Amino acid sequence: MKRSEINQLILENRQFIEKMGYHLPPFAYWDIEQWKNIPDECTEVRDCQLGWDITDYDEGHFYQKGLFMVTLRNGCAGKNYLKPYAEKIMVAEEEQVTVLHFHWRKMEDIINRGGGNLMIQVYNSTEEEGLDLEAPVTVCMDGSCSVVPAGTILRLEPGQSITIQPGLYHSFWGEKGHGKVLIGEVSMYNDDFNDNRFYEQLNRFQVIEEDVPAQFLLTNELV
Repeated sequence: MKRSEINQLILENRQFIEKMGYHLPPFAYWDIEQWKNIPDECTEVRDCQLGWDITDYDEGHFYQKGLFMVTLRNGCAGKNYLKPYAEKIMVAEEEQVTVLHFHWRKMEDIINRGGGNLMIQVYNSTEEEGLDLEAPVTVCMDGSCSVVPAGTILRLEPGQSITIQPGLYHSFWGEKGHGKVLIGEVSMYNDDFNDNRFYEQLNRFQVIEEDVPAQFLLTNELV
């Protein structure tokens, strides 16, 4: 991914988030010097990797396969940040796929905060961490639980949410013809380095082509 693309995506999606009436924390408005020289009173931003996160899985097709994220709060094992929870705000484009994956540890709620409809596909995982194409899936959405066939695609309209248990494969995207989606994630402590099991072998973090100077840093660049 080019640095110019990352700069532009952050500016465009920050504007979209604001347009949706969602207010971001102060670090969302830092310039590059503030990101490079995080002050002592703000070390939690660096240590817990708060801030901008963009992935195209290192495949170079962001609008087909990718996701835009902002980590708003998080814990950090071993660094005295004892929060057992995390929160993200994310943006999915129409038909932009967040690939099938599950988490070994993290339980999360994925919430449609506004915009278009969010489509989400679910499968159980097998003991070998493969895709269970047969077993029905128990889904809980806003306090209502039901059982659906493996591979069911659910539609989350604005305001609706789904609980994703550890070991549950899920993939999601914005429904075609309904616009981009503002997505919330409320979860247990988030560890994107060690707690993602992708069904396909993919890179969570991409190599960046430095074609222009950075205006912001991504969360994985803060370590």
